[in-house]
Amino acid sequence: MYLEHFALTEPPFKITPVTEFFFSGANRGETLEALLHSITHGEGIIKVTGEVGSGKTMLCRMLLDRLPTNIKAIYLANPSPSREELLYAIADGLELDMEGQRVSILLQNLHNHLVTKHNQGEFCVVLVDEAHAIPLETLEELRLLYNLQIGKHKLVQIVLFGQPELNEKLEQSNMRQLKDRIVHHFSMQPLSKKMITSYLAFRMHAAGYQGPDIFSADAINLIDRTSNGLLRRVNILADKSLLAAFVENTHSIEARHVQAAIRDSELSSNKHQFSRRNIALSGGAVLIAMAIAGAGWMLGKTDSSQNQTKSITSKPTLAPPASAPVVATATPANNSAARSLSVTAPKYDSLLEQRHAATKTMLSQIGKGGVSIQLYYTNDIRPARMERFLIRAKKAGTLSDIYIVPIRINRKNGFRVLYGAYTNDAAARIGIKKLPKRYKDAFALTLHELDGY
Repeated sequence: MYLEHFALTEPPFKITPVTEFFFSGANRGETLEALLHSITHGEGIIKVTGEVGSGKTMLCRMLLDRLPTNIKAIYLANPSPSREELLYAIADGLELDMEGQRVSILLQNLHNHLVTKHNQGEFCVVLVDEAHAIPLETLEELRLLYNLQIGKHKLVQIVLFGQPELNEKLEQSNMRQLKDRIVHHFSMQPLSKKMITSYLAFRMHAAGYQGPDIFSADAINLIDRTSNGLLRRVNILADKSLLAAFVENTHSIEARHVQAAIRDSELSSNKHQFSRRNIALSGGAVLIAMAIAGAGWMLGKTDSSQNQTKSITSKPTLAPPASAPVVATATPANNSAARSLSVTAPKYDSLLEQRHAATKTMLSQIGKGGVSIQLYYTNDIRPARMERFLIRAKKAGTLSDIYIVPIRINRKNGFRVLYGAYTNDAAARIGIKKLPKRYKDAFALTLHELDGY
C-alpha cells in the first residue's frame, strides 16, 4: 500500500526470512562465516541460541544458501518426537527410501550411505531448528548420530538452533554427554540502538529506496525501547510506522508514527512477555483502516448478505462480521461443521484426500483474522507417511481438527499440518492449553495465521 509513496520495489520489513534482506551487522555476518568454517572443517556439534525474533531462522536460511555443493544440508524445522521418526527424516533428506525398516537396520543403512558419500568427497550436516522444543530422547539420538564416523572423520555435522531454554535443557545431568560434544556456542544478541539505525537504513535500501534516511532520532529511540533490539519486533514496528506516515502523506517517520504502530501491534517493552507468533499475528486493522481513510476510499452501504457471518457451523467460533466484537473461544471452529457435513460428504479414497477437502472448506469459510495451531511442517509429501499420521489422529478422535495445507519448503513441495480453526490469537492460545497431551509433548507448537491462502 505504501510502496509507491516511498519509491520501494517491495516491502522492506517482512517478518518472513528473505535472504536478500540478511543484515550482517551486530556480528550476524561474523557468526555466519564462523558457522560455515566450522561445518566445512568438521569441528563438532554447534549451538546457536537467541530470543524469539532475534534472527535465528534467517541465519539458518543464509547458511543453507552458502554451504558448498559437496555438503548435503538436511533442515529439520520441527524435529520429530521419536528416534525412529528422526532417522526417517534424515533418510528422507538424503533421498533414501527406507520405509518400514527397523531402527537398527535403518541406522546401519544410514551409516553405509554416509560412508559412501564421504569416500566421494561429500558430507552431511543436519540443521535443527526449534531445538529447545524437542524431547530429551531426540536430543540424545542426535548425539548418537553424531558418533557415526569413518576413521577419525565424523560423517554427520549437527547445528542446533534454539531459544535460551535449550541451554537449560543441556544443563541437565543426563544431557552432559551431548553438551560436552558442543564445540562452538553462538548467541544472537539484540541490536543496539546504533545497530537499529543501520538496520533500518539497510532494509529500506535493500527494498529499492534511494533517498535519505527517513526514521527520525525520536522514532528510532522509541523503536529501540519497544523492540528490545529483537529483529522481528523492529520489523513489525517499522512496517506499521511506514503505513502510518503514508496515511499522513509524509515521508518522514516520527515518534507519533511509531506510537501508532505500538498501539496497533499491542507490543510490550518486556521482551520476556511475548511468544513467537502473537506479535506477528497481532492487529493491523487500525492502521489498515487509517490507510483506507487517508487514501480517500469511499465504502458504500454494505449489502446485507455481506454482514452475515461466513460460517459452516452454527457455533460463534468463526470470525464474525467486521462490525461485531470478536469473542475469544477455545473451541476449534470446525467441530460442528465436521459433524454436519458428515451426512452428505462424498466418499474419499484416503484420509489425506478427506483432510485436503476439509482444509479447502475451512479456509474458504474462516473469516479474516482466523488462526490455527501449527503442529509441524514437512517436505515429506509421500501419502503413506501422512496417512499413518492421520490414522493415528482418527483413533485418537482428533481427525476432524486436523488440516493439511500444501506449502513450499526450500524449493520443495511440502505440507503444513494444522490443528483447529479459531477466530483470533487469544482463542487459539486457549486451544493450545486444551490440546491432547500427545500433541503438546510431540510438537513445537506455534500459532499460524490463516489469512492469505
